[in-house]
Amino acid sequence: MTSEHISLRNRAASLSLVCNIGLTVLKLIAALLTGSVSLLSDAVHSATDIVTSGISFVSVRVAMAPPDETHPYGHGKVETLAGLSEAILLLCVVVYLGYESVRRLIHPEPVQQVPVGIAVMSASAAISFAVGRYVTRAGEQTSSDSLKTNGQHFMVDCWTSIGVLAALVINHFTHWPQTDGAVGLLLSMWLGYGAWKFALTATNELIDHRIDDDELENIKSILTADDQLLSYHKLRTRHSGAWHYVDVHVVVPREWSVVQAHDLADRLEKQICVRLQPCQVVIHVDPYDPAKAARS
Repeated sequence: MTSEHISLRNRAASLSLVCNIGLTVLKLIAALLTGSVSLLSDAVHSATDIVTSGISFVSVRVAMAPPDETHPYGHGKVETLAGLSEAILLLCVVVYLGYESVRRLIHPEPVQQVPVGIAVMSASAAISFAVGRYVTRAGEQTSSDSLKTNGQHFMVDCWTSIGVLAALVINHFTHWPQTDGAVGLLLSMWLGYGAWKFALTATNELIDHRIDDDELENIKSILTADDQLLSYHKLRTRHSGAWHYVDVHVVVPREWSVVQAHDLADRLEKQICVRLQPCQVVIHVDPYDPAKAARS
C-alpha cells in the first residue's frame, strides 16, 4: 500500500470522527430543545457513529501493520472485526429506537421550537452527505472495508436527517403529533436493514467467504487468456481486510524447465496483483499428466 493511500485513510478516518462528534452534540442540543423523539433517535444514531468512527480510526491503523512472526498473513481482519462490531452496535440502537417510536405513537407528545429542529436537520443532512461521499471514495480507493462501512453510515445519517426534517415540517404545518413517532419507527426499520447487511458482509469475510463475483471473473479471465497455460484448477480466494488472497494450481507442459514454469507463474501473479491490488497470489505448478487428463 502506497504512502498516499495510508495518508488518505488516516485523513478520512479523522474527518469522520470529528464530524460525528460535532453532529451528535448539535442534534442532542436540538433534541432537548424540541422534545422530538425522531430527532433524539437521529442524535442517538449519530452517537453510535462516534463509536464506530473511533473504531475505524483505530482499526485502519492496526490493519495496516505489516505481517509479523505471529501474524504471517497480516492484520487485515482487524477491519473486519471493526465492521462487525459497528453492525452489532447499530442493531442494538435500532431496538431502542423502535421501542421509543412505538411508545411515542401510543402516547404522542407535542414538539417544541420546530424551526430550531428544522435548521439543525438541514445542516446535518448536507454535512453527512458531503462527508459520506468523501469517506466512501477514500474507502474504495484504499480498499478499506472499515472506511466504506463508515461512509455508508454517513449516507444513512443523511437520509435519516432528511426523514426527521420532513417529520418536523409536517408537524409544523399539520400539528399531527403522531408524525414524530411514525418517522422514528420508519427510521429504525431502515437502520435495521442496513445493520443486517453490514453484519452479513463482515461475517462472510470472517469465515473466509470467496471474493466478489466480478473479482473472481477477473482472475479467471487472466488465467484463460494466457495461451501458454494448459489449464488450471483448485482456484481459491478470500479477503482479509483490504487484501485479496489467491491460490491456484496451473498445468504446464511436462517438457518445460523449472525456469519456464517459474516465469509463467511469476507473470500470472503480477497480472492478478495489478488487477486486484492489494493482493497476494500463490501459484502451484503442475506438469501435464495424460492419465489425469483422460480421467477428467
